[in-house]
Amino acid sequence: MKTTVCVIGAGIVGTTCALKMQEEGYQVSLIDATSPGCGVTAAGMGHLVALDESEQELDLCLLSLRLWKEFFTEFPNVAEVSQCGTLWIAENEDQLREAHHRAQALNARRWRAEALSGEQVQKLEPALRPGLAGGVRVFGDSVVYPPKLAHFMAQLLVKRGGKLILGKRVNELAANQLSFADGSKLQADIIIVAAGLDVARLLPEIAVFGRKGHLAITDRYPGRLSHQIVSMNYGQAAMTADALAVAANVQPRMSGQWLIGSCRQDQQIDTSLDAKALGAVLQSAMTLLPCLADMQIIRAWAGMRPASPDGRPIIGPHPALAGVWLAAGHEGLGVTTAMATAHMLADQIANRDGTIDYQPYLPERFFPVRSLKYA
Repeated sequence: MKTTVCVIGAGIVGTTCALKMQEEGYQVSLIDATSPGCGVTAAGMGHLVALDESEQELDLCLLSLRLWKEFFTEFPNVAEVSQCGTLWIAENEDQLREAHHRAQALNARRWRAEALSGEQVQKLEPALRPGLAGGVRVFGDSVVYPPKLAHFMAQLLVKRGGKLILGKRVNELAANQLSFADGSKLQADIIIVAAGLDVARLLPEIAVFGRKGHLAITDRYPGRLSHQIVSMNYGQAAMTADALAVAANVQPRMSGQWLIGSCRQDQQIDTSLDAKALGAVLQSAMTLLPCLADMQIIRAWAGMRPASPDGRPIIGPHPALAGVWLAAGHEGLGVTTAMATAHMLADQIANRDGTIDYQPYLPERFFPVRSLKYA
């Protein structure tokens, strides 16, 4: 009889974990209160990008990007995938030095990157404002539409023998058992909690919190942007006194629309639009791409990223609940690192060595095991 697995949360991380576990030979049920890709996943940008704020982050990103490349080779027309690459834009000489260091670091890891002058970035993307210091072109980065990707992976899970349980809200977890809001229960040998912000509700001892972001999307302007444009300040912008950090990130979509971000906003409890934050996001993007001032914004929204206190995802066994595993706290890299998360979790569950060290991601890093007590 197959070992049973329940995955709570059908966002991009949950669907990827569920599909991987089904491929490993487990009998998987994927559970969500709504439908695949409709929560945090639906509110995000959908970049597949190599970030290198730490060696560990770069390890995780590159492993995942290579796995995504294999996936999209097998399924090339899924989720509006665009292998547009990323142009990291340096606005001054300090950022240019960082950009050239990034190019060296990525090339050293066999992830192709090219250091560029200001004239070269302008030639690649004429919509950029003149006078930029330069940047880095990263060839292997991509853009996808996350809700479609999560939906596709959920349907692929079913085709491969897994189960999809939708419209049922999990209210409580115990070792090898979950309870639904309607009073029913479900037993499983392994429970994987990949529930985004809902992790904090189900397991309040796990340090996941919401970090707000604002996005906007334009009308269709096909052919005017070829690469994802990201400021070298991305991920490094300092928080203002009102806990807001902004750095430009603009994606060309297959529809011809431009998706505009991004910001990080702490001390927020809901996803209502904040005019000041949205205005800062648009202004940051227009600083690099002045033509945005003449383009029509057709929709804007806010979402909450599920973050962890140290900025690393939480991947591994719950320290006190037998059979419960976590795939949480990915913040803005959920889509990028979902594949690596699924493989890392599968390796841990099978008690085998993985491609990269999973110790930095274990949930136990936030508290001593003896501090958690469960009946």
